[in-house]
Amino acid sequence: MSPNTPKLTVDAVIILNSKIVLIRRKNPPFKGKFALPGGFVEIGETTEEAVAREAFEETGLTIEIVKLLGVYSDPSRDPRGHQVTVVYLARGDGTPKASTDAREVNLFDLQHMPELAFDHNLIIENARSDINGILSRM
Repeated sequence: MSPNTPKLTVDAVIILNSKIVLIRRKNPPFKGKFALPGGFVEIGETTEEAVAREAFEETGLTIEIVKLLGVYSDPSRDPRGHQVTVVYLARGDGTPKASTDAREVNLFDLQHMPELAFDHNLIIENARSDINGILSRM
């Protein structure tokens, strides 16, 4: 019998052109809301591979991971059930183009973030000093 455990996801705080890359969700939950690019880790995949794959699938961007921002494990963070996410800060490269679960891709100034899906506003707030550190070097 397999254990009943949380599902593992990844999210990316991507900086491109001195802005934060967000997707507008195509599917529930939070359909139509902005969110960080991300998704489920597949069997046999590292979280680093998963975040690069999800970022590319949803935004068309390749990413360079800068650092691990943290792990978010609040059982109520996702209405579909207990999901634990590993969040990375990354630099993006390429031209944003929405695909798979993303209806659109937009770039936002850190000071003008919209209301985001899940706990993504908390993630951005917690990462603010790391993001500002990168932006100050651009």
